[in-house]
Amino acid sequence: MQLPEHATLEQAAALAQTVPAAVAQGSGPLQVDASQLQAFDSSTIALLLHTHRLAQAAGRGLLVTGAPAQLVQLAQLYGVEGLLGMAAV
Repeated sequence: MQLPEHATLEQAAALAQTVPAAVAQGSGPLQVDASQLQAFDSSTIALLLHTHRLAQAAGRGLLVTGAPAQLVQLAQLYGVEGLLGMAAV
């Protein structure tokens, strides 16, 4: 699953609707590529937590790759970077 350049509150609802299909495809940990993110906020963390919940319910894990350092810091602020399997760029 590829996150777009913008994943702020304005885009979060539309992005959340794409998650079930991404979770349904494949097996093993769901990889979310965050390398293109340029604009994000706390709703991006909420989106990733939603993705994590759906992946867990489907018996899959979650791995967020290519996350900008600021997104990792935001996840650390909320204490969820480990839960989201975050790896910074």
